[in-house]
Amino acid sequence: MKKILVTGCNGQLGRAINEEYKSDDVELINTDVAELDITNVEAVMDFVSAKKPDVIINCAAHTNVNKCESEWDLAYKINAIGPRNLSIAAKSVGAKMIHVSTDYVFDGTNTKPYVEFDDVAPLGAYGKTKLEGERFVKQFSDKYFIVRTAWLYGDGNNFAKTMIKLGRERDEIGVVADQYGSPTSAKELAKMIHAIEPTDNYGLFHGTCEGSCSWADFAEKIFELMGMNTKVKRLTTKEYPTPAKRPAYSVLDNYMLKLTTNYMFKDWEEALKEYIDENTL
Repeated sequence: MKKILVTGCNGQLGRAINEEYKSDDVELINTDVAELDITNVEAVMDFVSAKKPDVIINCAAHTNVNKCESEWDLAYKINAIGPRNLSIAAKSVGAKMIHVSTDYVFDGTNTKPYVEFDDVAPLGAYGKTKLEGERFVKQFSDKYFIVRTAWLYGDGNNFAKTMIKLGRERDEIGVVADQYGSPTSAKELAKMIHAIEPTDNYGLFHGTCEGSCSWADFAEKIFELMGMNTKVKRLTTKEYPTPAKRPAYSVLDNYMLKLTTNYMFKDWEEALKEYIDENTL
């Protein structure tokens, strides 16, 4: 039986991976920080040596973009050293390494969707540490998939749930309207990972739902699908300052996926409707 080690199993993607694989004849070895500290190389080597997984799916990350600015060391340990350790361990047992990265490796100055070979230039600590994680995976793993995703939502705290909560409390909500990306459901990302995992189609991939929108557009679609009358006040980034700089345009083109597979993500609006229909929000 194939054994798959999942790190960050309690996060949105980790939960979606578990749901996606539940009907497969595989053994999922679920870990979060309590079971495995991915920043400790000895702990990772010992754990992987004992369990001998065939695949490692790294869903663990320090994803609080603003906190990463003030917690650089912690962000670097989780987002860079963690995937390094997992990659070293994966190679030692011949396992495939699947690592999830981010659209924030780009600076947002493009006017068309980013492809995998576009130049990277992260603006903040989150993007910089995630980029270092990518580099370590390439350096230490010989069988890897790096999947950059964006604007993820699923079973956990996320933008959609926040908007619904605020929408029930207020008549109007201010949302940034000059940052563009591709909202992506954790379910859709888990399906993509499931599709590429058994293959030898290694390398760097973008993995987001099709289409793009602004955060304000995203919020309006959430309210529309929920049947809520909450109005969205469109703000500029300058009107909504945050500790971390964010790319103004980080839409990803799933270019390598389209060139090397027949796999297609759902459109972001279709995936969002499915998420709202399937969950009690």
